[in-house]
Formats: sequence, C-alpha cells, structure tokens
Amino acid sequence: MPAIKMYNTMSRSVEDFKPIKPPSVGIYACGPTVYFYAHVGNMRAYVFEDVLRRALAHEGYLVTHVMNLTDVGHLASDADTGEDKLRSEATKEHKTMAQIADYYTKAFIDDISKLNILMPTRIVKASDHINDMLALIESLDSKGYIYQIKDANAGWYFDTSKFKDYGKLSGHTFAELNSTQQAGARVDRPSGLKNITDFAVWRLADESVKEMVWDSKFGRGFPGWHIECSAMSMKYLGNTFDIHCGGIDHIPIHHTNEIAQSESATGSKFVNYWFHVNFLTVNGEKMSKSKGNIYSMDDIAKKGYTPIAYRYFLLTSHYRSQQNFTFDALTNSQNTLNSIYAVVQKLSKVSSKFSKSDKSTIEYAENCRVKFFSAISNDFNTPEAIAAMHDLLSKSAGLVENSDIGVDAASGVLNVLMDFDSVLGIGLDNYTKARELPEGAAELIKERDSARGLKDFAKADQLRKELEEKFGIIIEDSNEGTHWYFKAK
Repeated sequence: MPAIKMYNTMSRSVEDFKPIKPPSVGIYACGPTVYFYAHVGNMRAYVFEDVLRRALAHEGYLVTHVMNLTDVGHLASDADTGEDKLRSEATKEHKTMAQIADYYTKAFIDDISKLNILMPTRIVKASDHINDMLALIESLDSKGYIYQIKDANAGWYFDTSKFKDYGKLSGHTFAELNSTQQAGARVDRPSGLKNITDFAVWRLADESVKEMVWDSKFGRGFPGWHIECSAMSMKYLGNTFDIHCGGIDHIPIHHTNEIAQSESATGSKFVNYWFHVNFLTVNGEKMSKSKGNIYSMDDIAKKGYTPIAYRYFLLTSHYRSQQNFTFDALTNSQNTLNSIYAVVQKLSKVSSKFSKSDKSTIEYAENCRVKFFSAISNDFNTPEAIAAMHDLLSKSAGLVENSDIGVDAASGVLNVLMDFDSVLGIGLDNYTKARELPEGAAELIKERDSARGLKDFAKADQLRKELEEKFGIIIEDSNEGTHWYFKAK
C-alpha cells in the first residue's frame, strides 16, 4: 500500500506523513465544552478524526489518541469576555457546574459510541489538570511572556507581540491580525490589552464565584481555554507531537494561541501536522439557534434515522470540503446503507458450489482494495474510497443475483469489504454473522407469502411495512422466492 499523504494546515500543502517515533503516532483532538449536547456539525470533526486514526492503524501505526473535555468554566474563545456557557447552563438548570459537565459528558460519549467512533486512548478532563496548566503558566511568566490586567477583566494575559511568527498557522502576520480592521471585528476585547490578539491564560474570579475556581500564585481564578489544550496535549504526548486535530474554526484563534504559548514555554516545535475539518452547513445555511437548524444526534434518531447513516453521509464528502446537510441527503444515505447491508448479508448466505467466476471475482475484489486504500492514503479521500467500495458491491450483487459466485469468492469479497470497514467504520461486520429472525417475524413472512400467492397485494404490502417497522427487516421478492435482510440499526 502507498505511504500516507495528508494535508498539513501549517504548510498548506499535502505532505508525506512521517511520525516522530514510528510506529508510534500521537494525536490530540479538541473535544467539546460539556455544557450542552454536541450537534451534527461538531460530530463531523470527530468522525473524520476517527477515520484518520483508523487509517493510521490500518497501516500498522500504534496510535495514542488523546481528546480533552472542557469541564471548567471559560469565557468566549475569541474575546476572552462574554458568556461563560458552562456557568450559565448550571445557573439555568439549578445545578452545579460539575453536575452539568458530568451529564453532558455522558451524552457526548454515548453519541460518539453510536457513531461507531473508536473511544480515544485517553479522554482527559480540564478539571483534573489545573496544576499542569499552572505549571505551564509559571513557565511563561518566568520567561516574560505574560502580564497582568487588574481592571474588570482581571487576569494574566499572553503578550502575542513576543512570539515570533504569531499567526503562522492561519497564514497571517502579527501586524495583519492586529490591524484596524481586526480591531473592529473584535469589539469585545478587554481594556488594558497590549495587543488586540493577546489572550487570557488565567482569569481572576470575583469573590461571588464559588465553583470551579482555584487558588494559585497568580490569584484565585480559573484557566483560559487555550492553556488547557496546551497543558494536556503536552502532558500526554510530549512537547512536540505528531498530529493536532480540530475544526477549521479553531485555526485563527484557539490553535494559533496554543502554538504561541506552547512553543514559547518549551522552545520546541509544538505539532508537526495540523488536521482540520471543514464546516457543515444545514440547507445551505450556517447553523444557528435563531434559524432553528441545529440538530443533535437525538434529534436525528427521533426522525427515524440511524447514527451510522449520518456517519455514512459525512464520509461521502472530503473532510476538507464544506458539506451541506439536508434530511433528503440523509434519507439517501440511509437507503444506500441498507442496500450495502443487504449485499453483505447476501454474500454471507452464499452456499453454492464453486463457479467459474470465482478467480476473476477475487481478482476484481483485490483491484478494488488497491483503489480504496490508494484513495485513503491520498489525504483520506473517503468519496473516492467509497466509489471503489460500491464498484465491488455492484459487481458482487450481480453475481449473487445470477447465482454465479461460490463460497470462496463470496468469502474473499467479504474479507475485502471488512478491510474497507476497518477504516470507514459503518458496521458491516454486524451483517456478516448469521442472525435469527426475531420472535413473530417468521410468521409474518409466511403470512405475506400466502397473501402474495392469493394475489392480495395490498395485504402483502401492509405486512412488508409491518416487518420493516416492527423488526427492521427488508423483504425482497425474486423468481426464487422471498428473501429477507436486516436494515440499518
């Protein structure tokens, strides 16, 4: 298989992936602030980070995947002022911040599990790493990178003018980021800042604030958002590690600030490869509460869609391209997924004798394997990889339909499909095993066959619908009789 090539946001080009200490690979992913349910746009980044991890593992790399959970209060990521969403939600629900964080952490883990996202090697909570953050802040202080503001926005701030090449990840210079135009775009910056781009590493808390505050040499307070990720990523992956992931919205501020404070503290390069996932729009518009177009995974489930159908939908677009979500597109994805599962189940049931097509079928499957992993190795091109998978599925479906495939060929095709799924993660293995009909389903299938025999097609259609809705069974009629398959779950 070809070596993996991946787009690096820092160089703005596709590069050969070369880990620091092969075969080990360290990946850090920015997780959610656990004050509410994650929405479908958030999940796009996590799904593609999962594909990245799976693809590396497929090539034999030993991946350590660290994801943080922000379970402490912090202010708006851009302005370092404004609403503290975790504290606000706790007040709104009349609960402690810890209770809110615990509830939404469990909801998030449940969501990624349903999407068949591999659990990170380590899920690290900000609240467990305050001492690591303070140690990093102390290092910055000893080197003269931070200063104190004592007004209403009291705290310690990083002086971005002291970091050479500030803004290099976004392709902008320090001067550009601190221009008059940028000043207008950041109207909520705290007074007392030396530079527009300076950011808080430690905010001091008013005496009225009782929860999620810590005593330190810098005063009683709580960490800035950016310092959390720097401290936790370097604690588990080292001062320099392989890959840092996140959404493209993190590029101009959060990840830019992580680089500045991390490299200032250590004197070393922070990250070798930056992997960023593009935005998801809904019906062509940006997601917003005012438009009512923010959907959680639970919202999708209530409309009758499976989480894996949403995962499949995401994989049909390249991670660096903006993708538009519609329920029509999700319907198409669910229907396609059901078709894929049907072919897999048909292949699993092949019991005919060896046929003349077996050798050519296995060769065709291996050619599709090469195309699939060539696409994956070329910056994780899932649309091209899926096209190769569908070529194999279409070929196999025709052979099964014509009873022109033997056990060896069917087994060989399934082996290749399972190899594909080790990266795609759409749950094909759930449909390769023999599964008994649920209690009551066999009787309905017999009743439907009788109705068809009597040409009572209205009743037959009603029973077909009942089998699908009640048992998740899809009925397919052929000249050889009735066949049944389980649909996506």
